[in-house]
Amino acid sequence: MTQDAALARGERGDRSEGDARPAEIRRHELAGFLRSRRERITPEDVGLPRGARRRTPGLRREEVAHLSAVGVTWYTWLEQARDIQVSAQVLDSLARTLRLDVSERAHLFGLAGAIDPAPAASCARLTPELRQMLDQLDPMPACVQNGRYDILAYNSTYRLLLCDLDEIPPEDRNWMLLAFTHEQWRSAIVSLDDVLRIMAAKFRSGMADHLAEPTWKSVLNRLLDESAEFREVWERHEVVRSVPSKVKHFLNPLVGPLAVVHTDLWLGRDCGARMVTYTPADDATRARLDTLRELSLSRSS
Repeated sequence: MTQDAALARGERGDRSEGDARPAEIRRHELAGFLRSRRERITPEDVGLPRGARRRTPGLRREEVAHLSAVGVTWYTWLEQARDIQVSAQVLDSLARTLRLDVSERAHLFGLAGAIDPAPAASCARLTPELRQMLDQLDPMPACVQNGRYDILAYNSTYRLLLCDLDEIPPEDRNWMLLAFTHEQWRSAIVSLDDVLRIMAAKFRSGMADHLAEPTWKSVLNRLLDESAEFREVWERHEVVRSVPSKVKHFLNPLVGPLAVVHTDLWLGRDCGARMVTYTPADDATRARLDTLRELSLSRSS
C-alpha cells in the first residue's frame, strides 16, 4: 500500500458509517450536496464564458468561490469535507451563487449546523391555494402567522375580529405588537393580562431557536421600546412551548362578545408558519361571525 493510500484510509478511519461521528457525516453530506449543486449550473447561467477546454460539468470550484467572494482554497476544503468553520453569511452567499431553492437552502444550513439569517426564505409561500383556503373558511376567522406572530394573510371575517386590519400598515400587523400597543386591539381581548403573559412566554421560547435572526430581534426591540408592559412581562423570563386549544373570548366592537376555539394548523415542518383558525363555540357566536363577515364584505365593496 502506498503512503498516499494509507493516508486516505487513515482519513476515513476504516469505520462504518454507523460508527462515524455525526459531525463528520454532516461534513461529507455537505460536501456532496455542494458538488451536486455546483455541477448542475452552467457557466452561461451565471454569465461566464464556457471556454474550449472545459471538462468539468457545471461550474468549477474556483468559479463558485469567485462568485461567492470566498477563497478558492477554503471552498475546496469545504467540498473535501474538511473540518472548518463556515459562517451564516458565507452560506447565504453560496446559496445565492448555487441558486438554491427554499428546500435546498434549508438543507444547506441544516447540514452546516448554522442559523439562516434570512428566515423568510424558509417559510411557506402564500400560494393562491392557501389564500383560497382562507376565503373558504369564512365566516370562520382565519389567518396565516409565522413564529414571530406576524400576520401574513387573513380572510374577511378575521379582518374585523379585533379591529380593521386593513387600516393597519403591513409592517405593524403583528399579533404581539398589536396586543401590547394598539388600544382597540387590546380592548377586544378578554382576560388581556393572561393572554399577554402567555404570548410573551411563547415568544421567548420560540426565539431560542432564532437568536441570530434580525427579524426576530426587530420585533423584540420594537416591543421593548414601545411597551413598558411588555418590558415588565419580558423580565419574568417565563417560557411556554405550546398551549392546548381552548375557548377564547373577544369583545368585538361591531357585533359584541365572541367565544371561539383557537386551532393552529401548521403549514410545514421547517417554515414555522401556521394557519390560525377560530371555530365558533356556540350558536350566538356563529351568528355574530356571519354578521361580521357581511360587514367586512360591505366595507370592501
